Amino acid sequence: QVQLVESGGGLVQPGGSLRLSCAASGSAFSIKTMAWYRQAPGKQRELVATITTDGSTNYLDSVKGRFTISRDNAKNALYLQINSLKPEDTAVYYCAVRTAFGSDYWGQGTQVTVSS
Repeated sequence: QVQLVESGGGLVQPGGSLRLSCAASGSAFSIKTMAWYRQAPGKQRELVATITTDGSTNYLDSVKGRFTISRDNAKNALYLQINSLKPEDTAVYYCAVRTAFGSDYWGQGTQVTVSS
């Protein structure tokens, strides 16, 4: 079992920045791929960014150049630096991981609201 806790969300003006964090515990040693998803009101959950154990990353096209995913394996932590925020980035952001055993785990989510 892996437990995930996100933090760092909040209300920010357009053009602002936030840094989301996700702390993993439990069987965190087994984590392979880590990812951020988001779900906006009335929309399906979408994959925002992924990062593998060797640091390879992938991003949703609409966030490329604005979002940066990173991880600290020693701290079992995942981060998402979000810059140049837009109103359409408003969503609940979820941390997710896949373990070496093929299991997926999700955090409870953190709300990001972009509004003036």
